[in-house]
Amino acid sequence: MWPRCALAAARRLPWRSSACKQGTALSRLPVIVGIGGVNPAGRVSFHHAFRRIVIDAIGAAHADDTYASLAALMRLNDDPADPSTREYIRDNTLIRRISRFDPTDVTRHRQATISAAGKQGIRFVVAKRHLPERVPSDWRVEALDERRVTVCVTGDASVLFPERTTSRVTSAGQVPTGFEPGRLYPSRSHPRGMELALFGASDAVQSMGIDWSELRARVRPDAFAVYAGSAMGQLDNNSNAGLMQLPLKGRRVTSKHVAFGLPDMVADFVSAYTVGNVGAISGIIGACATFLYNLGRAVDEIRAGKLRVALVGGAEAPIVPEIIEGYRVMGALAEDEALIAIDGSDTVDNRRACRPFGNNCGFTVAEAAVYAVVCDDALALELGANIHCAAPAVYVNGDGFKKSISSPGVGNYLTMARAMSMARAILGDDSLRRRTFVHAHGTGTPQNRVTESRILDQLAGVFGIEHWPVAAVKSVLGHSMAPASGDQLACALGTWAYDYVPGITTIDALADDVSREHLRFETRHFELPGREIDAVFVNSKGFGGNNATGLFLAPDVTRRMLATKHGERALTAYDDRNAAVHERALAYDVAMTRGDVEILYGYGEGVIDPDDLAISERELRVPGYARPISLDAENPFPDMTG
Repeated sequence: MWPRCALAAARRLPWRSSACKQGTALSRLPVIVGIGGVNPAGRVSFHHAFRRIVIDAIGAAHADDTYASLAALMRLNDDPADPSTREYIRDNTLIRRISRFDPTDVTRHRQATISAAGKQGIRFVVAKRHLPERVPSDWRVEALDERRVTVCVTGDASVLFPERTTSRVTSAGQVPTGFEPGRLYPSRSHPRGMELALFGASDAVQSMGIDWSELRARVRPDAFAVYAGSAMGQLDNNSNAGLMQLPLKGRRVTSKHVAFGLPDMVADFVSAYTVGNVGAISGIIGACATFLYNLGRAVDEIRAGKLRVALVGGAEAPIVPEIIEGYRVMGALAEDEALIAIDGSDTVDNRRACRPFGNNCGFTVAEAAVYAVVCDDALALELGANIHCAAPAVYVNGDGFKKSISSPGVGNYLTMARAMSMARAILGDDSLRRRTFVHAHGTGTPQNRVTESRILDQLAGVFGIEHWPVAAVKSVLGHSMAPASGDQLACALGTWAYDYVPGITTIDALADDVSREHLRFETRHFELPGREIDAVFVNSKGFGGNNATGLFLAPDVTRRMLATKHGERALTAYDDRNAAVHERALAYDVAMTRGDVEILYGYGEGVIDPDDLAISERELRVPGYARPISLDAENPFPDMTG
């Protein structure tokens, strides 16, 4: 269903003549028809996470629904209308003190060399089964009984002493306390990132209000795709951490550790167990720009006619002590000591650990999964799908030669400028200058506040933009890495639905070195009616020179474009089909808000046997799909072949 701003808007935009009037091939507009997942603000679908972010600005009815949704997600039995329950929900969402592990009791080992205190050597008793496979040459082993031996070490011995320490970073953006996606399906020791991915993909698919089988009835098997990635891969004991650490801890690696650790598993598992995809599949990794990298590939292929439907996304679960420490020693994270020094306080303010464009000291790690269903405009109208926005272009550029792999470079100038140019081409100069805003990458590091504000301010001046609104939702969500730009996109959709742009509420003022001549930063959520926003730019910058900027068009702009192409009669017919789809989508949302969570997870279901394929010279038919794959290929290189 079109948001109210789409139906109420009466303004005209400077459209050029339609393609059909010009006699050229019809364009294909990628549109987002489903979005879901979970982040530190809650469930992404139906704007629940967005409403948690701006809960102090939206009306009471929307706040009530948000608290109810979070109570169900957090498995609370208390009344979500009770003030104490609401206080608990607020305290246990968004950025807060780490609870995934105890930051005051982190286990590590200290390497040491020990020597005998006397002439007898180093003596100890150990079980026979604990002896190393190859006994060192300076060990003398004597049987003590049937199960134990006495060992005498005649030289020095290298040992690891267990040690408990306190993390210097105690803040993170964690999904709401009590939400454990592995409880919602037979997870079988899945890594947490994969659990989040399966929940996110399932939420996105079910949010459509259209069963995936209906898509299979209308779309060829090879016109589907699943593109998703995890920047860090899976990093807990069920995946890469276990693979690397368990042998050193005296435990065995299992057959699952390697496969579960791959960063593309958040695409592979979704493809195999959520949608049963036989089309294209890929895990594109672009560090912190991963979501946009995957979306960009889908957008390009839909525009080119290679795809009709794509499920795209990213998932990350990096809140483990080793990852926190790794980013800390890089100087990238907001350490407690530095936050205390900035505030002139005796205690750390975990809730305000991330401070984009303010006086800050580093970013804050977060976990999340965000997925979106993207299809071409003709299929969306045919299905009666809920169209959230259009995604006409995503631009990706590298930095060129670099001095430091982690430092920013010129690539983000290219992605932003190209996206702004495309917005101007579609919407016109006046729309770009007066009716757009930016979801900045906004990590909370001193380097980002300087470089990104300079990019945005300089380009705003070049394109004639004054007072360009800039949002930075990592201030409350933290940096979820792979799905981070998905968090930003979800918030852009929330603004179109609820008329508020999230303010940077964790800062009191901008830092002195932030460029701001043409930009508008707000420390409070501010009203910007959705009908007054034609487009949003989602900006993302990543380690290694990974830069991406996505252009997203408002629902009313999208509707007007579709009316120009397909005609008002087609839009009226679409509205009739959409009514039922909208009702089914709302029914799913109501069930989720009640706590009736059901993840789409088809392990072992609908498995296709190769003998079930119907293959002829001209086509290939796959069970479960109504339309065949054509094998009647045309030669793409006629000028090179005879």
